[in-house]
Amino acid sequence: MTKYQRRVVDSELDSLIGGGISAISLEGAKATGKSTTAAQRVAKTFLLEQPVTRQLLEADPDQIVTGDTVLIDEWQHVPATWGVVRAAVNAGAIPGQFLLTGSASSHHPGTHSGAGRIVSVRMRPMTLIERGVGSPTVSLGQLLTGKRPAITGSSAIRLSDYVEEITRSGFPDVRRLKDHARQAQLSGYIDRVIDHDFSDITGRRLRNPIALRRWMNAYAAATAMVTSYETIRDAATGGHTEKPNRTTTRPYRDAIEALFILDPVPAWSPTNNHISELASTPKHHLVDPALAVTLLGLEPAALLAGDEGGIEIIRDGTLLGNLFESLVTLDVRVFAQALGARVGHLRVHRGEHEVDLIVERRDRRVIALEVKLSGEVSAKDVRHLHWLKEKLGDNLLDAAVITTGPNAYRRSDGIAVIPAALLGP
Repeated sequence: MTKYQRRVVDSELDSLIGGGISAISLEGAKATGKSTTAAQRVAKTFLLEQPVTRQLLEADPDQIVTGDTVLIDEWQHVPATWGVVRAAVNAGAIPGQFLLTGSASSHHPGTHSGAGRIVSVRMRPMTLIERGVGSPTVSLGQLLTGKRPAITGSSAIRLSDYVEEITRSGFPDVRRLKDHARQAQLSGYIDRVIDHDFSDITGRRLRNPIALRRWMNAYAAATAMVTSYETIRDAATGGHTEKPNRTTTRPYRDAIEALFILDPVPAWSPTNNHISELASTPKHHLVDPALAVTLLGLEPAALLAGDEGGIEIIRDGTLLGNLFESLVTLDVRVFAQALGARVGHLRVHRGEHEVDLIVERRDRRVIALEVKLSGEVSAKDVRHLHWLKEKLGDNLLDAAVITTGPNAYRRSDGIAVIPAALLGP
């Protein structure tokens, strides 16, 4: 039996259960490891993707109330279980009695909000430290204190290693496979979204599977960009003289976001806006950069060589740079969530200034992170961070550039330089 690999989200779950929370909904894309993580904390598991179990609970959903801790895996297959959990919490369920996992975010007809009764926790693919890549010497939590901690450490992880991690995937059971098998599994994952999951989440048959695949391809090509709907539509419907309207195409985007495949980073919106003309468009990311690479049909060697295979969306910089940013964004979002912080991006209209990632504490003070596909950091690379410091003053707690380089340090201007493999929670 494979030993359980502890995840960053485990500490969050432990804290919630230790604090008295009776029911937790662990949400995220399929294959992120939700069921394995939740199963560590329960005495009994109900696997609702199994027809027999599903039929039993459809007939009598109250069976999940055993008096002991239980996991209701993929609860959305029997929506009535949500209401049973709510009622049990109202009746005085013990801490950690119910863990629910779900791979679709839309509530089914007949379900009610779990507000105040069921706490939702997002689970994403494995971070670099969970994969055993590198050993963190810099804490995101320490950066968020505003105490400007010392930045030290060195990493043997190089660009080719980061490319390997981009293509290898952060899905636990996928990344363990050898190259050909892993690629087949990632391709099969995408096929399942198109052939089965779309119909499950929308309740209707997918009439044009090729169109959905093209939309997923377009979002993959727009990784780490604020590409407009019109540009993505044009890429997804290339060759059509008449472009479909939003009513026709919106279900594609809604479905892949509801399945947690599309995982956009929202635009940062400060309460006391010191910055004029902030853009509101989210940055596009897929839940795992490896899915983007698979959709675009690229290999590690092609990424390193800058061969983008005729991708239709125009970008500044290279696709590899965007994919590296997506890998770093995955890590930062997982760490920030565990710290009770939120992640956004900053861009002013017309793009004169932008910052890749803004991590915001509960008191709305922030740290700013730029991501660079290089080990060298120049004055040009930090100019937006200095601009943001001028705008925010003490509300900017710290600033850093996340790189592919070997060394972590602070520049003479106070900005931290951190190899991605050295960043931890």
